[in-house]
Amino acid sequence: MIQPAVVEELKRNFESVSFLVQETRDEFPTVWIPAESLGPVLSFLKEKINGPYRMLYDMTAVDERERTRREGQPESDYTLVYHLLSLERNEDLRLKAGLTGDRPSAPSVTGIWASANWYEREIFDMFGIRFEGHPNLRRILMPHSWPGHPLRKDHPARATNMEPFGLPEERQEEEQRGLRFVPEEWGMRPRGDRDEFMFLNVGPQHPSTHGILRIILQLDGEEIQDAVCDIGFHHRGAEKMAERQSWHTYIPYTDRIEYLGGAMNNLAYLLAVEKLAGIEVPERAQVARVMLCELFRLSSHLVWYGTLAQDLGQLSPVFYMFTDREHILDIVAAITGGRMHPNWFRIGGLAQDLPRGWEDPVRDFLRYFPARLKDYDRMVLKNRIFKARTVGIGSYTLDEAIDWGVTGPGLRACGLEWDFRKKRPYSGYDRFDFAIPTAQSGDCYGRSVVRVEEMRQSLRIIEQCLENMPPGDYKSRHPLATPPVKESTMRDIETLIDHFLGVSWGPVMPAGEAFHGIEATKGNNGYYLISDGGISAYRLRVRTPSFPHIQMVPYISRGHTVSDLVAILGAVDYVLSDVDR
Repeated sequence: MIQPAVVEELKRNFESVSFLVQETRDEFPTVWIPAESLGPVLSFLKEKINGPYRMLYDMTAVDERERTRREGQPESDYTLVYHLLSLERNEDLRLKAGLTGDRPSAPSVTGIWASANWYEREIFDMFGIRFEGHPNLRRILMPHSWPGHPLRKDHPARATNMEPFGLPEERQEEEQRGLRFVPEEWGMRPRGDRDEFMFLNVGPQHPSTHGILRIILQLDGEEIQDAVCDIGFHHRGAEKMAERQSWHTYIPYTDRIEYLGGAMNNLAYLLAVEKLAGIEVPERAQVARVMLCELFRLSSHLVWYGTLAQDLGQLSPVFYMFTDREHILDIVAAITGGRMHPNWFRIGGLAQDLPRGWEDPVRDFLRYFPARLKDYDRMVLKNRIFKARTVGIGSYTLDEAIDWGVTGPGLRACGLEWDFRKKRPYSGYDRFDFAIPTAQSGDCYGRSVVRVEEMRQSLRIIEQCLENMPPGDYKSRHPLATPPVKESTMRDIETLIDHFLGVSWGPVMPAGEAFHGIEATKGNNGYYLISDGGISAYRLRVRTPSFPHIQMVPYISRGHTVSDLVAILGAVDYVLSDVDR
C-alpha cells in the first residue's frame, strides 16, 4: 500500500506514535492512531503541518461490537472518526481512534476546534463515549432523562422492541424538575459587573426560529451577552433507521432530513452508495440529476429569500417568491411525479427516463424567472431598511468560519471561492460553465448577496442541461443498480429472480466504507457509509451543514440586540430537521 504524504509527515513528527493506514473505497487517507495521541496529532494537523487541515469537517463514532468484516483494522469496541478538511490542499483526512470497554472515554478536542463541542456532545449522547475536558458534556439530541445511547448496537431500533411508554406520577415530577432552567448547567456564567442573570427564551415556538428551536439569551438590556441553543426537538433517528432499511429503501428517508433540498439529499447518499459499490452512472442520468438538484437549489433559496424579508418586516416578497417556487415544484412534479420529495433518483441512475415534453416547462421558466430576480433585487436587496438590518450584523472572518466548520454560502461570503461543484466536481459538474459567487463582508448581507447570485448561476446550469441533455441509458447496467434494468428480467428465470431479490431484499453491498459530499442548498452535505457486506448499512453518518451553522449562532450573536438575532437566524438559512436528523 502506498503511504499518503500526510502519513509520512506524521511519522516524521511523531516517532513514538504508531500509525496504521486503512484502505477505503473512497480512497481517503484513513489513519488509525492511539486515543491518547489525539490531542497532539490533531493540533499538529490543524496548526503546524504545511497545508494545514484547518476544518473539523465532521466527527462521529462507530459501535464495532457486531461488525464481522474489519480486515486490517485494530480491535476496538468503539471507534472515533475525525474527518478533517484542508482547503489549501483540497484534501480530506480521516483519523480513527479505537476505544474499549463499557464506559469508553477519550480526550476532548474542544480546545483545538470550537466546533468540536457539539460533535462530542452528540457522540456522548448517541454512544455514551465520554470526552475528558469537555466544558459541558450533556445530551444534545435526546431528552436528558433518556435511558441508554441510541446508536449503540444493543439499543432497540424500533418502538415495538421497547417497553410500552408510561408516565407514573413520580416520573412526571422528575421530568418537570428536569425542565427547570439552571444557567450553570448550560455552561452560562455571569458576565460583566452583574451578579444576576437576565434571560429571555426565544422559542421553541417562535416564528423567527422557523421550526422548533429554543435559544436562551442572557441579556444586558437589549444587548445579547450570551446565548445557548437547545436542539433535538426534530430528532427522529435518521441514522439509526439506516441500520434497518435496505440500501434501496433508505432513499426516501434522506430527502426528509433537509426537506427543502429535495433530490439533493438523495444525490449525496446515492453518490456514496455508488462509490461503495463501484457503479458508474450513465451520462444522461448524471445531467438529469444535476438539473433536478439546481431546480431544488432555486426552490430552497426562494424560501430563504422570502422568509428572511418577511422576518425583517417586508410582507409582499414572501408571497411573490412562494408563487415562483410553485412554478419550480410544478416542473419537478411534471418530470418525477412528486413535488418536495420526488424520490426519483435510484442506485445507478434514475427511476425512469425523462418524460416526453419535459423541455417545454423548463424552457418557459428560464424565460420567465430572470426578470423576477431583478424585481426582487429592487424590492429586497436594495431596500434601505433591509440593508440597515443586515449590513455588519452577524459577521465573522474567514478564519472563524473555517474553525466553526462553515460551508456553502456562509463560507463564500467571507471571500473564499470554494464550491464543491468546482473544487471536486461530481455528477458531471465539471462539464458546466458557471461562476462561484463570493462576498467579502461575512455578514448577513454578504450571505444574502451570495445566495441571490447563486440563483442566477443555477439558471445558467439548468439552461445547459436543457440544451445539452445527452441521449442514452438513464440507469447503469451494473448488477448492483437497484432496481435492475427491467428488460434484462425478461430473458431468463435467473435474471427475474435477481430482480425480485434486488427489489425485495435490496442489493448486497461489498464490505468497506465510503464518503461523498455535495454542495447542497445550505452548505456541504455528506454521507459516510460503512458496509459489513449486507443488505443495509452497518453504520450511516449524515454530515449536515445546518448542525455546525446553528452551533455558531451564539458566537456571532454576542454584542447584538434581540432584533438582530432575527436577522442572524434568517441569514444562516438552516433547516431544523437538518440539524437534528
